[in-house]
Order: sequence, then structure tokens, then C-alpha cells
Amino acid sequence: MDGTILLADDDRAIRTVLSQALTRAGCRVRATGSANTLWRWVEEGEGDIVVTDVMMPDGDGLDLLPAIRRKRPDLPVIVMSAQNTVMTAIRAAEAGAYEYLPKPFDLKEVLDQVRKGLGQKQRPSERPAAVDPLHENLPLIGRSAAMQDVYRIMARLMNTNLSVMITGESGTGKELVAKALHNFGGRKEGPFVALNMAAIPRELIESELFGHEKGAFTGATERHTGRFENASGGTLFLDEIGDMPADAQTRLLRVLQEGEFTRIGGRQPIPANVRIIAATHQDLRALIEEGRFREDLFYRLNVVPVRLPPLRDRLEDIPDLARAFLARAESEGLPRKSISTTALDALKQESWTGNVRELENLMRRLAVLCPDDVISQADVLEELSARPAVATPRAGADGQRLGEAVESHLERYFALHGDELPPPGLYDRILREVEMPLIALALSATRGNQVKTADLLGINRNTLRKKIRDLDIPVTRGKKLS
Repeated sequence: MDGTILLADDDRAIRTVLSQALTRAGCRVRATGSANTLWRWVEEGEGDIVVTDVMMPDGDGLDLLPAIRRKRPDLPVIVMSAQNTVMTAIRAAEAGAYEYLPKPFDLKEVLDQVRKGLGQKQRPSERPAAVDPLHENLPLIGRSAAMQDVYRIMARLMNTNLSVMITGESGTGKELVAKALHNFGGRKEGPFVALNMAAIPRELIESELFGHEKGAFTGATERHTGRFENASGGTLFLDEIGDMPADAQTRLLRVLQEGEFTRIGGRQPIPANVRIIAATHQDLRALIEEGRFREDLFYRLNVVPVRLPPLRDRLEDIPDLARAFLARAESEGLPRKSISTTALDALKQESWTGNVRELENLMRRLAVLCPDDVISQADVLEELSARPAVATPRAGADGQRLGEAVESHLERYFALHGDELPPPGLYDRILREVEMPLIALALSATRGNQVKTADLLGINRNTLRKKIRDLDIPVTRGKKLS
């Protein structure tokens, strides 16, 4: 590497480490802890690339970026920050940063980005236009390394119209990512329209997507505007795209290829002026191999993949998430609560098969049910023990018999309480944990037929209905769960 690096960071130790590494790599380094000094060097024409922290005693590194862009539009700026939130990444991208790196950083990655910046200075037209800094009402929460990769991809996508495929387990926040891409992107003035493929009867999906004319089919008593028209000028979010039936897949592919569509029963072509963001918790490549999803449609939608990590891979984000959910609950009229450090530690011991949505629901319950102002470890453990089994780790997945799996679960539960006894009511809670997956899977096997389910279980139909209501089990007719 050959070039002069303008390095600005308030932390002397970081400046020293980076200066030494860059010097060993063949660069000349001018280092400072002052935003004003950095700006003076830029004004004087110094440097081939800037590496700057966001927070410095005499200014914000991101606030300098628009001025640097105006003064030296060909000068790449690499931004570093310990404020590892999605908004920091977005602000950096919108202000024109060449790259954003969270702290603590990987020294090799810094050197790689400096090398790229020296060899490939961006033209002004290739950078996003600078806008006013965004407010700190974060659309996504988490500072973990797993989320940093997501933020960086999102930041690069904000000012594009590329199709995006968001994958991740249920409850990881796929729709939140889609909304953030819309709300902070070039189509934010347009509508954001969402359609969940799994929630629409298969025979109605094409009508929901593209609309229909009056008389197009039996029951079409008037013209219906589809989601493509409703989302014109904005973003169309297709959730659970893996559940889209084959006919609708073929028509969607044709629309993406031709850029226009017609309503069912119509003749007039309508421009498809939407950005498509799709999401799924399924393995689409496996569905392709099974012949259940079109490979050509997959490549049309999967232009930029974004994978959301499960909560168990970002446990360090749980404190921020828990506090945010309690604050949100308070804003919605629930009692104001805070949470203890030991309670947060207990939350971090869980595997969270229901992911962020499961954590949010738990915090809402605690906000309502906890009698004290501070949620304690005992409060958390009591609520965790009462969770349905579908939201707990599958202890028997490794071949254990059901009794062994239950015993392992109970041993772990008693161990969590140490020398203390668990809260009263253990018998009913354990029965509930067994009943819920039993009834849910039986309903799935009978495709939601409650008469057959009651017969399969050997219980009265009225008893089954009561348990479905008490356990809050969703019932979907005609669809077998995978």
C-alpha cells in the first residue's frame, strides 16, 4: 500500500495501534484526536484517504462528512464507531462514507478497507446524497457482531431499487428489516405494502397481488385493486414467499421480467413501479430441489440476500432488546418497569426458539404481571417456566424418549433455582407444556379438522375446543405444518 492516511480518533491507544499497522503496511500516517485538525488537513489537500472515529471531543466525525464531500469529493472516508447501532451505519452511508466499521474492529479488515479505498476512489455520483442526520428512534436494536453484518448490508441497499431476499427463523424481525429498507430508502415517500403468502388462501393470492376486474370470476362483484397497484411508487413486501403457489410464482416472474401486469380479467397493462422485498423462514434451495419453488424466480428475488441471525446467536443484544420492549410497553399504557442485572443474566441463558418476538412477548407479560417496579430473576424464571413447549428448546431432538426429555428439562429447571424451590403450580405448568405441542401437532396432522383431532386424541370435541382456546393454539384448515 502506498498513500497518506489521515487518522482521527480520540483514543490514543487506538491511534497508536492503527498508525503502527498502517506504517508497517507501507502507508504514511498523520494522526490526531481532533475533528478540527482533521478538517484543516482536508482543507489543505492532505491525505489520500481518511479513517475517522465518530465521536471526538470537538466534533462528530459524521458531521464532517458532507463538508469533506463538498471540498474533496474524491477523498474516501472510512468511519469507525463504538455506537454500533443500525442508525450509525445508515448515517455513515447517507453522509457519503466509503465504509463503516464497528468497534472493536478487526485490524486486518481496517487494512483491507484502506487498501481498497486507496485503489478505488469513488466518483461523487456513485455515493449516496448527504441528508440530514436521522433521529435515534432505532428501527432495529442490537450491537452484536452478528447484527453489524446486517446493518452494513442494509446501509448499502438504502438508495437502491434492488430486490432483496430476507431469510431467518420466525420471529427474527424480517418485516422490521423490510420496513427499515423502505423508510430510509429512496422510496420512503411511497407506500409500504405487505402481503403474507401463508395467510392468504391459495386461490386468492393472484387476485390479492394483481387485482381483478368486475365479473372476472364468480363472486367478483366489483373491481379490486391488488397489492402491486397499492404499492406503486413504494415497496411491496412479500412475506413467506416460500408458500406462494406455483401459478402465482409463474405470474410474478413474468411481471418481474416485463415490468408490467394486468388485473385478472383485464386487458390494460399496468406498470409495476414497486421495489420487491421478499422474506422466508424456509430453505428455498431445498424447495427448488423438491420442485416447489421456481429457480428462475429465486434468482430474480435473491439479488441481494440478507440473513437475520437467530436471537441465540446474538445473546449480548438481549439487555438492549429487553429494555426497549419494556419502554415500548410503557408507551402503550402498560406499567412502567425496569429489569435487574440478574434477570437479564437469566434471559441470556435461554435459547429463544421464538427469537426476538418471543422475548418481546415475555417482556410484555412481565410488565403486566410483575408486582414490583423492578423485574427480578425470580420473576423471569417463573415466566420462563410457564412458556409453552413450542417456545422452548427441543430437549428430545437427539433421540431421547419423551420421559427422558421431560426429566432433563425438569432437572435443568430445578438447577436454575439453586437451593430455592420453584414457584408453586409446577404440575399445571408442565402439563400445559406437554398439551400444547400435542394438540398443535394433532391439528396439523388432520389439517385443522377438529372432529378428527378429537378422535385422534381420544377426547371430547368440546374439551378440545376449550383447550385450543385456553392454550391459544392457532387453527388453520387445509394446511399441514412442515
